[in-house]
Amino acid sequence: MELAVKGNESNVVIRNVRPSDINGVMRVNRAALPENYPAYFFEDHIRNYPEAFFVAEVDGQIVGYIMPRVEWGMSFFDPKAYVKKGHLVSFAVLAGYRRRGIGTALLSRFMDAMKNVYEVNEVYLEVRVSNLDAIRLYERFGFLKMKVLKYYYADGEDAYLMAVKLSS
Repeated sequence: MELAVKGNESNVVIRNVRPSDINGVMRVNRAALPENYPAYFFEDHIRNYPEAFFVAEVDGQIVGYIMPRVEWGMSFFDPKAYVKKGHLVSFAVLAGYRRRGIGTALLSRFMDAMKNVYEVNEVYLEVRVSNLDAIRLYERFGFLKMKVLKYYYADGEDAYLMAVKLSS
C-alpha cells in the first residue's frame, strides 16, 4: 500500500521497501548518517522484515527510509517480562527533504506495522544524544529515554536508548 504525503513542493510516497530499493536505501544511509552498513545487512532486513521497512520517494527517487528488526528480550518496562520487541535499527531522511513530514510519516507507518503486523509489545531505538530533532520526534510518538549508552557510536558519542510500550 502506498501513502501519499504532501510535502512543501513535492508529492512524497511512503511505501514498503522492495529488494530493488537496496541501492537507493544505501545511498540515503551514506549521505545522511555516519553509521553505514554493508549491502548484506540491508538485504537481510528487507528479506526478514518487509512489512515494517518503508521508503519515502519523491519523483521516483528514494529520499528516506526506516529499517526494522524484531527481537525477543527482557522488557524495558517490566523487568520480569520476556517480550517481543521491535527495534528501529536505522532511520534517515536526506537533508534537503527534512521538515516536510517525511520522517513523521515513515515513523508512523513503522509503528503501525510493528503493532499490527509483527505484534510487538515494545519498540526501542538508539539515538545520538546530540540529535535533538530526532529525539523530539520520538518523544511525540511516546518514546521515553530509558538510559544513556556511553560511547555507543564509533566516534565516541553517547546514545539514548529510547523505548515505548505499545498498547494491546
